[in-house]
Amino acid sequence: MTKHNSNLTEGLEHGDLKRLIHNELHIDEFKSKLGDDADVVVLSFKIAGRQPAEDLVAFIEKGYSWVIDADVSSGEMDDGDYIVFVELDRDSECSQHIFDLLGDIGNLTDHELSAWRVRYYKEHKETSLSLENLKSLIPDSPEAYNKKYGQEPIDDLKTAAGLPVDTRAPKNDFTESLRTAAGIR
Repeated sequence: MTKHNSNLTEGLEHGDLKRLIHNELHIDEFKSKLGDDADVVVLSFKIAGRQPAEDLVAFIEKGYSWVIDADVSSGEMDDGDYIVFVELDRDSECSQHIFDLLGDIGNLTDHELSAWRVRYYKEHKETSLSLENLKSLIPDSPEAYNKKYGQEPIDDLKTAAGLPVDTRAPKNDFTESLRTAAGIR
């Protein structure tokens, strides 16, 4: 009889990640590995332990055709947790995809959707999870992202030509704090 070497891999089941995933989702806090920030939405979660983080990555990569990439941070954070990153296209369905993903993760963690807190990095505020909140927070196209957070193409041309750039920065908490610190109003 020949002995076969094989790895037994089991899928995650209901409650397998209970108390391991923090119920806080950060969006666009990190840069994409695989594309431009205007094209790719980057999700990040904290999770206790490297193996549960790797299990979650495998679950996400195998379960969602719209996921571009999922990965675990290379090292642990000061508190011993790891970060799981998920990248997806910035398109009209990205908010729905994120909402569905968190619903499925809720089955692994027993987190109710209403327990999730969402922080969109560029907005500097935390909000409760709802599809409506995701749609209002996340630019749903590269054009919408660039309009809200990126330089206008004309600004790139002016910079390249050595001309002064006179476009004002978007108004948000961060830029307002910079204006206040600089004494500009």
